[in-house]
Amino acid sequence: MDAVQEIAIIQDWHGHIYYDPQTTREAADSLRTQLAELFPEAVLGRWHDTQVGPHTEPMYQVLFPVSLYPYIVPWLALHRRGLAVLIHPNTGRQRADHVVHAMWLGAMLPLKADILPE
Repeated sequence: MDAVQEIAIIQDWHGHIYYDPQTTREAADSLRTQLAELFPEAVLGRWHDTQVGPHTEPMYQVLFPVSLYPYIVPWLALHRRGLAVLIHPNTGRQRADHVVHAMWLGAMLPLKADILPE
């Protein structure tokens, strides 16, 4: 399989924006507002003020198409306001996507990877 065929398995991308409801929610909200304004093709998920799924910190998700990757990831790198951000592809292999293929902007937070299907 060549490189183009291999990366074609990426359906879209997820960004998980982590925040503390007591101390950094305002920064997360400001980031969310800018994401919505600058990248209307992106889909913003719900706020999760408690742990959800494999995530051990409160977060919200941003789903974006492959075509936005070269724009939204560099933008997040420059504008994340000190928040931790997990970026991962969606290939249909949830555990590998969140752990093996994941990229972190800022602090790398622990995940409960064992609850994700292979």
